[in-house]
Amino acid sequence: MLKSDMTRYLDLRHSAGFKLTNEGYLLQGFITFAESQNDHFIQADHAVAWASQAPSPAQRNRRLSVIRHFAQHLQAEDAKHEVPPRDAFGNIQQRRPTPYIFSKSEVSNLIKAAGQLKPEGSIRPIMMATLFGMLAATGLRISEALALRVQDVTVDGIMILETKFQKSRLVPLHPTMRAELDRYLEARSQLVTSTDVLFIGINGTAPKQSGLRDAFHGLLRTMSLQNARNGGYPHIHDLRHTFAVRSLEQCRGDRDAVSRHMTALSTYLGHTNITGTYWYLEATPVLLSQIAELAEMRHRENGK
Repeated sequence: MLKSDMTRYLDLRHSAGFKLTNEGYLLQGFITFAESQNDHFIQADHAVAWASQAPSPAQRNRRLSVIRHFAQHLQAEDAKHEVPPRDAFGNIQQRRPTPYIFSKSEVSNLIKAAGQLKPEGSIRPIMMATLFGMLAATGLRISEALALRVQDVTVDGIMILETKFQKSRLVPLHPTMRAELDRYLEARSQLVTSTDVLFIGINGTAPKQSGLRDAFHGLLRTMSLQNARNGGYPHIHDLRHTFAVRSLEQCRGDRDAVSRHMTALSTYLGHTNITGTYWYLEATPVLLSQIAELAEMRHRENGK
């Protein structure tokens, strides 16, 4: 019964545009546990017991949140379903980890090092250099870049089609980035492949994120950056953070300019809510300093 309830619930959420890949995986784990307890309805104590098996506080609260949403949905149909308490594991303040912001020279060195990868003369070094260069120059998510097709490259830029949050957008390219992409496309055209995926490896297929991460870590080691992010490796996603922060730092430091720039950047990055873009201000001390100086100046002027 719970398994069919889960299928209906996920189908409904999917029809509303939610991917719910991880949520579906977690719910399947919970249903397996609940059925082992012979539960036909969600029992709050069993939900908490299953969630408590997760290895970290954050994961336990994540499990509990997924079950709570599922239970609330089912309880609206049948009051026999129990909704587990929100604070079963206490109130944990979750804060985003501080990203690593690459310097311009580090980005340049990263792309240069990627272009020197082995095997020499293969598609791999130019593909890696173009991929990491595109992430740094456009702020794309790695999943968005790997989902690109050759036909998504247009004269106006690259089309990002219905990725995270089911949003599509056109991302313009700087002339230098466009030149590097055209150079890669020329090299790609020399390979025999049956796929239209834009970025491909030496075997003519799309690279896996795990392989890209390993290669990225190897490049960071050559640059002595393996401990740069809170004692660990910077993430590929930090290239997106770097793009957003550097973009904001070029903004004139007054409130109206920041507001306009934020709206444009939020659209460009594919955020559904501009609050997700305002978070980047935390890692933009240059712009924050400008805003603080203007605020202090206006405070002095108003005090006269």
